[in-house]
Amino acid sequence: MSESNPTPAGPHAPRPKAEPRFPGGPSPDPAGSHHERRIRSFQPRRSRVTTSQADALQRLWPKWGLDIDGQRVLDLGELFGGEMPVVLEIGFGMGEATAQMAADDPDTGILAVDVHTPGQGNLLGLADRNSLSNVRVANGDAVILLREMLPAASLDGLRVYFPDPWPKARHHKRRIIQPEFLDLAAPSLKPGALLHCATDWEPYAEQMLEVLTAHPLFENTRPDGGYAPRPAFRPFTRFEGQGIDKGHVVHDLLFRRVTEDQ
Repeated sequence: MSESNPTPAGPHAPRPKAEPRFPGGPSPDPAGSHHERRIRSFQPRRSRVTTSQADALQRLWPKWGLDIDGQRVLDLGELFGGEMPVVLEIGFGMGEATAQMAADDPDTGILAVDVHTPGQGNLLGLADRNSLSNVRVANGDAVILLREMLPAASLDGLRVYFPDPWPKARHHKRRIIQPEFLDLAAPSLKPGALLHCATDWEPYAEQMLEVLTAHPLFENTRPDGGYAPRPAFRPFTRFEGQGIDKGHVVHDLLFRRVTEDQ
């Protein structure tokens, strides 16, 4: 009987499943989310991390990154190194638009959430190169962040730009903008806080408008009850341009958090 092959050693050896790709960086499963039986609105993407992104993750994660572990309530003043209005951005892709908004409004903190490791590294690198001290990158499930880790009335805004449209009818239940999500988000938003969504998938825009209009804690900023022009603070992105080139129409929706007695 032949001997079994030894476990390979060296830099190309496979990592144990629970071991992080970047020690000291984002956890592969910060909240043990595989134990939570819930329909998810996101699909983690595994793609190549460049050398510069890996360097940013290892150098900057301890300073500007946090795992959504559901184990603590965040002090946003402490997180951002001082009191400032904070906007939550859910899903930032590669982070170019987030970095631009942070540069344009340095007195507002942006808590940017995503599960895409290359994008996390890219945004951290952009923040470092452009001296953007008002960006924090959160790794994990935004639902857990809203439900477990944010104090009531702590956010001045919420941005959901170009979320996965889940175009197949059987997947519509995975779309993030649902009544249940708005129920969860509303307590963390200050009265008057702006909820800003954008999508280039017209059927999803129609659903967003219907769901937001029906929710008692949000009101449309448009007097006509429709879509809004792209506000100047949302940068025009490469992704958006690609959609327009394909004939897609981009819709922005701007709703304000209201109090129950309004």
